[in-house]
Amino acid sequence: MKKVIVIGAGILGASTAYQLVKKGADVTVIDATKPGGATAAAAGIICPWLSQRRNKAWYTLARNGAAFYPSLMNQLQKDGEHDTGYEQVGALHLSPLENKADLAAERATHRREEAPLIGEVTRLSGQEAQVKFPLLASELPAVFVSGAARVDGRALQQSLLRAAQKNGATFIQGEAHLIVENERVRGVTVDHTTLEAETVIVCAGAWSRSLFTPLGLDLDVTYQKAQIAHFHTDEATDQWPVIMPPGDQYLLAFANGRLVAGATHENDVSLHNTATTVGGLHEVFTKALTIAPGLEQATFIESRTGFRPFMPGFLPMFGNVDGIEGLLAGNGLGASGLTMGPYIGEQLARLALDETPDLDLSPYSLTPAITQKKKPSA
Repeated sequence: MKKVIVIGAGILGASTAYQLVKKGADVTVIDATKPGGATAAAAGIICPWLSQRRNKAWYTLARNGAAFYPSLMNQLQKDGEHDTGYEQVGALHLSPLENKADLAAERATHRREEAPLIGEVTRLSGQEAQVKFPLLASELPAVFVSGAARVDGRALQQSLLRAAQKNGATFIQGEAHLIVENERVRGVTVDHTTLEAETVIVCAGAWSRSLFTPLGLDLDVTYQKAQIAHFHTDEATDQWPVIMPPGDQYLLAFANGRLVAGATHENDVSLHNTATTVGGLHEVFTKALTIAPGLEQATFIESRTGFRPFMPGFLPMFGNVDGIEGLLAGNGLGASGLTMGPYIGEQLARLALDETPDLDLSPYSLTPAITQKKKPSA
């Protein structure tokens, strides 16, 4: 039984660990549980098919990530996990202009040929969209995509970790440090305890760079701070679709009247700065109320803050680390982490166990993002 250590228990690390243990590996997950983890703060929209991003490698991951969810949910249910935070409720893609909505509908219909999970694609007037999500303004035309889903990042993360532990994985809270000897990973140290393993996978998101520095390597990972807000309404929100407004914001409805709006995109912020700010909340509130004026009567519950990690080209990178046998990493999922994370975790698990991934990994190679630096003196 191959021993594998996964550093980081966000959506990518939790997914990787779960897939590894299901494939028979001896898995230990180590997480420092630092404030600002992207997954714990995130609420996700699984609907990549309307994206206008031209990067085909990005879209392939997003499309495959969405398609991976039904089988993952089936797997988790067999492991007794029913509170996964995932539900297929459809999505409303809002457009300021009728012709923009028409183009979005055409794009989704075309992509349905290779992504049947999209389901039905329907053009709606503003009034028809408002029937599906009563808090919306009535003047925004929309495209309804029935196959889209919502996911609560924190609930899915915990579900994956519980299922991994049910199947034999070990979870340790602590700060891990890599052990590399003769260009091969030997394991990690955690709180002065040495844990040996044949393979180590680094999935530590925005905090990954510090793990590579002692090895004389620099990992080019950056991050954005995101603030999101949670509200409560007395409306029956359980089956409301997710809302994809123009721009970079979102609005989701969960069960029991919970609504989530976000998010900010803040650069040049310290990883220690997890504070909710007046300016951040003002931005979230203003943009949410512009598309959903009915939110005025909702009650503010809480705010959450997380750091989205990015790699060069804003494309996720994952796979083997050149020059160090047994060391793998995955990072840079950005704002699409909940869409792509479970699928990328499955690919990392395959690589760790010498199985063949189900897509060409060359566009996602870590090589361009890792440079050799002088090792710090002892």
